[in-house]
Amino acid sequence: MALDSAPMNLTHHFLIAMPGLEDKAFNRSVVYLCEHSERGALGLVINKPSDINLGVLFEKIELHLSRPELGNAPVFQGGPVQTERGFVLHEPVFSDADKPNESVYASTMTIPGGLEMTTSKDVLEAMATGAGPRRVLVSLGYAAWGEGQLESELAENSWLTVGADPAVIFDTPVEQRYDKALSLLGLEAWTLSPDAGHA
Repeated sequence: MALDSAPMNLTHHFLIAMPGLEDKAFNRSVVYLCEHSERGALGLVINKPSDINLGVLFEKIELHLSRPELGNAPVFQGGPVQTERGFVLHEPVFSDADKPNESVYASTMTIPGGLEMTTSKDVLEAMATGAGPRRVLVSLGYAAWGEGQLESELAENSWLTVGADPAVIFDTPVEQRYDKALSLLGLEAWTLSPDAGHA
């Protein structure tokens, strides 16, 4: 990479684990990148459900979830960092035309490309009352890379990258998300070799 080239920015992209990536947290994972800059990257694994669902999570934080369609939705293992902390990936609460100047919730990151990630409890409180964002993915923990770390993993062929499609996050059954993300590149899992370039 030339020194004067623009830094890579994979915000609002999927990272798709290559078969050779055997790290337990990331094996066959699809990571949605919420942020990527020269300082590092932050994302959420979108296809590793934990053993609890949203109904159980809401009971643990003493909120009554009055949206029955969400009760059985899994809480995801978003990554190995801060696994006791909740992250809510969701559609924007307002369309661009109606968007107020300030975020609806106390701590929301607006992701260029159309999604938002909220880490404050008020988004869960809104969901408990039947309000809040319509389509959500709730995770405990996140994935993070330090400066240059993700770029070196990409150079080592650990990940494939493709522009994110929210339909993979919100409309695709969990067990199909890896294959669906690969299909955005026109690939199928069986075509990927775990070995790097041996003829």
